[in-house]
Amino acid sequence: MLRKIVEINEEKCNGCGLCIGACHEAAIELINGKAKLRSDNLCDGLGACLPDCPTGAIRIIEREAAAFDEDAVKQHIASSAQRSEQVPASCPGSAVQELRKRIANRHNEPATSASALRQWPCQLQLVPVNAPYFNNAHLLVAADCSAFAYANLHDEFMRDRVTVIGCPKLDNVKYAAKLTEILQSNNIKSVTVVRMEVPCCGGIENAVKEALGNSNKMIPWRVVTIGIDGAIREDSFA
Repeated sequence: MLRKIVEINEEKCNGCGLCIGACHEAAIELINGKAKLRSDNLCDGLGACLPDCPTGAIRIIEREAAAFDEDAVKQHIASSAQRSEQVPASCPGSAVQELRKRIANRHNEPATSASALRQWPCQLQLVPVNAPYFNNAHLLVAADCSAFAYANLHDEFMRDRVTVIGCPKLDNVKYAAKLTEILQSNNIKSVTVVRMEVPCCGGIENAVKEALGNSNKMIPWRVVTIGIDGAIREDSFA
């Protein structure tokens, strides 16, 4: 049938991944660093993803395409959520742990060698939303790369915070939905976002903004932007 549908210009696409979070139907994915439409029947053609694209790579065109299938969208979203939450119970690496005692025993170590990580796991897509360490916690949501770019991340940002990390460009998970659950299910005292200056990292900041709005809670939050040279580019409070 002839209908309106999203078209993505690969030459203009910088792989930031912001359109993925903006698409309510989860119709867009990143393949080899470029945004692509998963299937014509998943796109409703309304263009909710257009405003989030920083390079103007997305537009709405009219062409022959399969009809939008709302049932297919629901099945796709449900299966994606199930895949992202399936963590083998037998895997010792995913067992929930609080590391406060280990940190307390490190007082004799040089400060530069002491880790400030308070819990395990720390990957956002792996943490249980009702993990006990979230209650009354100050939450740090950090981009994967920030720990390698900013040398003092542990002492300045991770200490006394529960840390969750992720990469909006590489992880196939809706961060906003997971963060919304965490904020709604726990008494989070504050949220700090540490992101890189590259465009794709805007996805993790936008996910936190969306989650804060969805939670209907007044939670103070802060965004720190790290340059690829390791310098703090911006530090803003809200």
